[in-house]
Amino acid sequence: MIYAEILAGGKGTRMGNVNMPKQFLLLNNKPIIVHTVEKFILNDRFDKILIITPKEWINHTKDIIKKHIGNEGRLEIVEGGKDRNDSIMNGIKYIESNYGINEDDVIVTHDSVRPFLTHRIIEENIDAVLEHGAVDTVIEAIDTIIESRDGDVISNIPVRDTMFQGQTPQSFNIKMLVKHYNSLSEDQKNILTDACKICALSGEKVKLVTGEVFNIKVTTPYDLKVANAIIQERISQ
Repeated sequence: MIYAEILAGGKGTRMGNVNMPKQFLLLNNKPIIVHTVEKFILNDRFDKILIITPKEWINHTKDIIKKHIGNEGRLEIVEGGKDRNDSIMNGIKYIESNYGINEDDVIVTHDSVRPFLTHRIIEENIDAVLEHGAVDTVIEAIDTIIESRDGDVISNIPVRDTMFQGQTPQSFNIKMLVKHYNSLSEDQKNILTDACKICALSGEKVKLVTGEVFNIKVTTPYDLKVANAIIQERISQ
């Protein structure tokens, strides 16, 4: 089976003084998360679409989905974990408990606050994960990347031609991801913020899918202004 997992477990502390997590803020009169969920609903290859959300926001999530989307049988709301990877695993545990997991089952994970992903990106993630088992969505680095180990002076300047900026979706064969995650120590689990790194550390080759510059993550007030500008430009066209 092919699953989607929309990660809405964060609290959005970088958004500033707001009264709710960033995924529930309005973008052109609809919560950001609704824009994102709509992209996945349009793809009929998904058997189930999980929305991973903080425990205290589960009812709110259900309410806005019912209001803006209605009854979509593939959608299911699942409680998130203490961090990103823990939330991914909570979703996988839910799948295992309710549907079981087969050798060829895959999951496409995506940030709920990246509302501008395209049908192409989703399709290429599905095709690539079915063939390769692990996939990351990236764009070429536009700016020179500076490495500083102490945050004070330059440690290294990598060759830009080999640098990429990570986006989402990130997609995985479920059994493979679980196996590699369970092989990590608790210390490793606590510092790893990127699911693809779980696979890379275990020696798996992670296939790259090309993202889009406009596939932005809305995490700050400035990002929200940019997102609204993108929406308005599309409306005007």
